[in-house]
Amino acid sequence: MIFKYFRRIDWILIAVTLVLVYFQVLLELEIPGYMSKITLIMTTGGTAQDVLDEGIPMLVCAFVSLLTSIIAVAISAYIGTNLGKTLRQRQFDQVEKYSEEEINKFSIYSLITRSTNDVVQIQNAFIIGLMIFIRAPLMAVMALMKISTKNIEWTTATVVAVIAVIACILIIMWYTFSRFKKIQWLNDDVNRVTKESLSGLRVVHAYNAEGFQEARFKQANKKLTDTHLEITRALAFMPAVMTAVMSILGLSIYWIGAIIIDSTLGPERFIQFSDMIVFSSYAMQVIMSFMMLIIVFMVLPRATVASKRIQEVIDTEPTIVDGPTSVESDAGEIEFKNVSFTYPGGSEHTIRDISFKVSKGETLAIIGSTGSGKSTLVKLIPRFYDVTEGEVLIDGVDVRQYDLDSLHRKVGYVPQKPLMFNDTIAANINYGDTEAERTEEDIRKAADIAQASEFINRTEKGFDTTVTEGGTNLSGGQKQRVSIARAVCRKPEFYIFDDSFSALDYKTDRELRSRLRTETKDVTTIIVAQRIGTIMDADKILVLDDGKVAGLGKHDDLLNDCEVYRQIAFSQLTEEELVR
Repeated sequence: MIFKYFRRIDWILIAVTLVLVYFQVLLELEIPGYMSKITLIMTTGGTAQDVLDEGIPMLVCAFVSLLTSIIAVAISAYIGTNLGKTLRQRQFDQVEKYSEEEINKFSIYSLITRSTNDVVQIQNAFIIGLMIFIRAPLMAVMALMKISTKNIEWTTATVVAVIAVIACILIIMWYTFSRFKKIQWLNDDVNRVTKESLSGLRVVHAYNAEGFQEARFKQANKKLTDTHLEITRALAFMPAVMTAVMSILGLSIYWIGAIIIDSTLGPERFIQFSDMIVFSSYAMQVIMSFMMLIIVFMVLPRATVASKRIQEVIDTEPTIVDGPTSVESDAGEIEFKNVSFTYPGGSEHTIRDISFKVSKGETLAIIGSTGSGKSTLVKLIPRFYDVTEGEVLIDGVDVRQYDLDSLHRKVGYVPQKPLMFNDTIAANINYGDTEAERTEEDIRKAADIAQASEFINRTEKGFDTTVTEGGTNLSGGQKQRVSIARAVCRKPEFYIFDDSFSALDYKTDRELRSRLRTETKDVTTIIVAQRIGTIMDADKILVLDDGKVAGLGKHDDLLNDCEVYRQIAFSQLTEEELVR
């Protein structure tokens, strides 16, 4: 199935390789004939010139065979390298279309392994295998044709040796194939443990958990190592068998030859001796062909497993797909109609029968206990997931009817955990498909609104300061402000702040929200928050409890009418602070 990713030029080059290998084998099989003639010349009293007359064409055959081999290997490397490039690109393009459901299905660690290690397995198998896979069968068949007209006893011995080799290969491949499949999954596990340990290194140190993480890695590494050892031991048995078969075959040919020569009289003895030398060379080439195939069989099972894993990624269609509509509307209205949602594989609704409406320029705050469904609810707006029941409407149109580009341009989304890219601060703020439409002034204004300008200007290079991988050179609050500036710079129709102010101090939080209200007063805003102080001034507050609506209204009304909201409020602020 990987072959369908070959380009037309690749098939042409494969055909060229086939022709080159054919000529290479043909020339190699001519060499034993010349050796036979030289042997006969030397045993019958020929001159040095006679030897030279046969030796020069033999050397030409060897040189041309070498040249065709070099060209064929170069072509194989070119095709294999381009195949690896295509497979990586195909996977990356497909994964970019995935929703969170597909990402969770494979896991990030597995997707990384499939786009790196699995691709390398296929690439190496192709580069190594193409030449051998063409050459070895050709060599075996053509060499057998050469010796089939010789003595029947020699031919029988060679056929028996070939059957023994094939039986050995089949048994070992049967034993190792399932283990090759297991190896790829164990690689996923090692990558997962390694990434978790490196990403959480500060937590590991803080809790003195180095021993625990080391034990986890040792366990995953041991499983991978043990499986590798099982395969390596099995494959190591194959060359030993091949060597034994070659030795026994060589001994058999000479033993049979000795009997034949002993029973022959006169000049015929020299001819039989010459035939024995030629037959021995051809027989060894047959066995060597199968020895070369061993190399293919060592990489082919793992490459086959890798190809299935890669194809699984490419064939998995995203559950979130474009709708038929590219809506150009700025009504700024969001409405939930009897929305319920269950995570894939879940048995119960995470949120149930949620209904509310937010008009243009309004701010809706969402609050509730941990696990009440706040983040889940806002993820349904940009279609990170699709609703299980009900409808989510933007500007009166079901979000499932939008094409995803149009939908996402409407939304400025700031996640709970701010994501920083390994680039400059300016590039992290001016991010997305419309970055060319924004000016440096837009970037600075967005940073100013997000209260990020102060710390950015304190850095040596300002907006050109490089953010390290994961934003490790920024504090939690700084990352949140850059992430908020990214959303502001996009100039969307809706803001979604998913607990995006949690790392900010109260003063910065208040100033940031004040600037947002002033600068983006016509933009509809949804804020998920845990702090009452962040949401008190919202036009509407939605209170969630166990996935259901416990209250909807303004701060003062909810203090009087909603017990869940009142408990949250009084757990954070005094009565004097709550009353405005």
